[in-house]
Amino acid sequence: MALSPQTAAPAADQSLPDVAALPFETALAELERIVDQLEKGAVGLDESIALYERGEALKAHCAKLLDDAEARIEKISLGADGRPSGVEPLDVD
Repeated sequence: MALSPQTAAPAADQSLPDVAALPFETALAELERIVDQLEKGAVGLDESIALYERGEALKAHCAKLLDDAEARIEKISLGADGRPSGVEPLDVD
């Protein structure tokens, strides 16, 4: 099965931005494109491995950004026994 040049980017594409520098929406969109390519089997084995590795990095980055956003929005309230008793807005003084 031959692939057209538009079907897939080179596996070691140096023009791809650093995952850590991507905003959440951009990282998620790229991750969705990678998943689509892998599900369709539109790339060869070596490129599939490279895409999978980038996808894993994008997934971890998105998860970290979501965790950071959640931590900024809420903080856990601890009861007298030290166990979590609920959440409250982060900016409450």
